[in-house]
Amino acid sequence: MSSRACESAVLIGGEWVATAARLEVHDKFDGTVVATVGQATPEHVERAVSVGQQAFRGTPFPPYRRYEVLMKAAQVLERRRVEVIATMVGESGFTASDCTTEFGRCLQTLALSAEEAKRITGEIVPVQGAPGQDDRKLAFTVRMPLGVVCAITPFNSPLNTVAHKVAPALAAGNAVVLKPASYVPMTSALLCEALVEAGVPAGYLSLVFGGSDVGTCLLEDQRFRFYTFTGSTEVGRIIQRYAGLRRTQLELGNISSTIVCADANLSLAAERCVGASFRKAGQVCTSVQRILVERSVLEEFSAEVLERTQRLKVGDPKIPDTFVGPMIAQREAERAQSWVREAVSEGARVLIGGGRERSVLTPTILTDVSPAMKVVREEIFAPVISLVPFDTFDEAVAIANDTPFGLSVGLFTSDLTRALGAVRHLEMGSIHVNDTSSSRVDLMPYGGVKDSGFGQEGPRYAIRDMSEERLVTFNPV
Repeated sequence: MSSRACESAVLIGGEWVATAARLEVHDKFDGTVVATVGQATPEHVERAVSVGQQAFRGTPFPPYRRYEVLMKAAQVLERRRVEVIATMVGESGFTASDCTTEFGRCLQTLALSAEEAKRITGEIVPVQGAPGQDDRKLAFTVRMPLGVVCAITPFNSPLNTVAHKVAPALAAGNAVVLKPASYVPMTSALLCEALVEAGVPAGYLSLVFGGSDVGTCLLEDQRFRFYTFTGSTEVGRIIQRYAGLRRTQLELGNISSTIVCADANLSLAAERCVGASFRKAGQVCTSVQRILVERSVLEEFSAEVLERTQRLKVGDPKIPDTFVGPMIAQREAERAQSWVREAVSEGARVLIGGGRERSVLTPTILTDVSPAMKVVREEIFAPVISLVPFDTFDEAVAIANDTPFGLSVGLFTSDLTRALGAVRHLEMGSIHVNDTSSSRVDLMPYGGVKDSGFGQEGPRYAIRDMSEERLVTFNPV
């Protein structure tokens, strides 16, 4: 099957179904149209859920077969490596290096999900230990798939985040209806093609393209048993209102801090902070936005960060050594630049950057920021970082916690006692010692607290969320 099938169609239960309307997909660097995809209607959404529900109820998809399908999908993707990476670069604006890294991670996510499909298990319940129970009585739990899962995915990880939602859902035995971000639909189409070619049973996988109208149709359909979403906290609240008592996994907004103490390896901290701040043009939920630096080393650390940032190549993501490409849309680059200019008008200083050409915002480092400035109070989602000094470690922890969010934080220190103490006080889903807030390995649990959402990605943990536990007891007669 060619990836061009989606130009005027949506995928319903493993088959491409023609649509009348189309959506244009633009190159994020030069603005040219690189593809079109079929735009779904409410009827397409209704049909996708119906065939998913019918397949789940009537078509066996046993665990070992799930393993085989997901492993083969990874093989199919590997065969199409060049095509998939080129598609990601064109429609996302992320650099070839970023997309190559994401491609490799996606293969790992598929393989991890495949392996987990073979070891979904419950547990023995020691019911005999309760008063008055016959010692011959048995009790155990089993984990069962939920039904039809709705996956709504973001633009900033067009392949691996999609895999983190679709692959565990299938590994758990669920059917899936996927709606990717309209900015980056083609990469999702390639992943779905690989899964269909690998043998996902008919009805277990659908792909619908569209904007908020399609999203509303998905939320209004009461047949979904689970919603998995990555995106803004604002949209997450809407999804939760629609979901009601149904289960969700929401990976939402964040204002990521990384703390650099005076006893840290400053060169290592600077190198990792620059990479984590500016990769994917800062458009990652855990991108470093605020670097909290102990005042006694602020000057030295700032010089290290500045020197490394000056070396970054900025511009066309198709050029192999480009590190920072365009943002997802020119209006987003304009927004971020306006936040920088507002901060400067309020007293902040720009150490480097602040310029913009169309959708490319140059890597920007600010200092002398105040807590009320938008660049540190709201999620900027751009290649912009602020250096914030602190005098005591308690002050640094308080600054890091002083946001509505709690997804991830980084901490650089050589003091083990300090690091262990921070674990108790940093209100975050992930705490990375001697690494940045953006540290992640795909097999780890990944999720936030507070307004950053709840539920977890990571195949093992997502499968647990996407299945339900049932208790079984056997009584002697």
